[in-house]
Amino acid sequence: MSERRESGFKQRTRLTEATARLRDIVDPVDRTERVPVTSAVGRVLAEDVPARRPVPHYDRAAMDGFAVRAEDTFGANARSPALLRKAEATPDGESGEDDASGASDCETDGSPVAPGTAVGVHTGSELPAGADAVVKIEDVDVRGDDVEVGTAVAGGENVAPVGEDVPEGTTIFEAGRRIRDSDLALCKSVGAMRVEVVARPTVGVVPTGEELVDADPQPGEVVETNGLTVATLVERWGGKPAYRNVVDDERHALRAAIERDLTKDLVVTTGGTSVGERDLVPDVVSELGEVLVHGVALKPGHPVGFGVVRETPVLLLPGYPVSCLVTAVQFVRRAVKRAGRLSLDPHPATDATLAEKVTSEVGVRTFARVKIDRGEDDGSDDGPDGVGSGGDSTPTARPVRTGGAGVLSSVAAADGWVPVPESREGIPAGETVTVEDWEYQP
Repeated sequence: MSERRESGFKQRTRLTEATARLRDIVDPVDRTERVPVTSAVGRVLAEDVPARRPVPHYDRAAMDGFAVRAEDTFGANARSPALLRKAEATPDGESGEDDASGASDCETDGSPVAPGTAVGVHTGSELPAGADAVVKIEDVDVRGDDVEVGTAVAGGENVAPVGEDVPEGTTIFEAGRRIRDSDLALCKSVGAMRVEVVARPTVGVVPTGEELVDADPQPGEVVETNGLTVATLVERWGGKPAYRNVVDDERHALRAAIERDLTKDLVVTTGGTSVGERDLVPDVVSELGEVLVHGVALKPGHPVGFGVVRETPVLLLPGYPVSCLVTAVQFVRRAVKRAGRLSLDPHPATDATLAEKVTSEVGVRTFARVKIDRGEDDGSDDGPDGVGSGGDSTPTARPVRTGGAGVLSSVAAADGWVPVPESREGIPAGETVTVEDWEYQP
């Protein structure tokens, strides 16, 4: 029997120290892959993305109106308009006379604009050859075949020249950027249809426990959910999980399961990390490599640990569902993000008034599950100790549960959790707290 089983967790590592040590053993992956840009959202660029063509790639009208030679409008004003002949684009590329009204009836195909003529264009139309400006439609009067221009325009006015938005060869995105949905349009516009991105870190997810079954549990059996949850989160956080079958609490089986996934960037086990007779995972990892941390001052989830086996980080998550979830968010998320070169953005947070006191232990980081009440202000005090809507627009946070590491329904009922610092012995009702929405992922 190991010292761990004899003494339990008399000393536990502070959360900040544990996460710092985890960072030291996780290396960013150096593999890359080229993927269609439409599949690259959320991925990190491994190379700069250059503009393979300019945007726009032709001189285009920036306004509805008439394409003209700017010099033909010099001196024009409302009292003394410039008189131009209305022309239209013709299939053979020559200018011809138009028969009727305005710019909406004629659109250029690149026909040249002769001196003293004007060709109707729409916003986005190619600027016809010979023209160097566009007169806005509201600044002209069309009288038959004549176009009276009531204001002078300068060369280039109301024209978007080639490369005005993005010159050819410009780096639109640098390596290290995480591609966003809004980036796709620019990539496609400049001809970057495939991009080089950092490969997703691979993660072996190994649920352990001879009592676990896939479905229809008998007395003494439990449906396996921890591994499934972790695998789903790993994918959301940018990793590529391999969700394995349940492994029994037996040394040889556990050893083989961990060794099988040492080709992955990370290995995550669930269950078997506490101090019972069947909690063998830490011992097996110690036999194969080294356990660096086992026992962290957080609640729920203090039996969490991690180590290294043949240069591969192995994270050991507790078997209670809520403990597994909390430690996955605190440790696995950090490891996957670092391995995938992704930034560890803070969780979205909501300030709320605590409706009931939350208890915690000094020296332990506690994650108290709460439900947020954003109800209409009715002027009433509907919470214990007078805490409620009560004329205050601040949302109310109602504790769902602080303890109960095995009560999975408490997570589904909660909107987030309140991290209680190690220095506090609980938080009284009425205090403003920060509720972290750990499930939201940008």
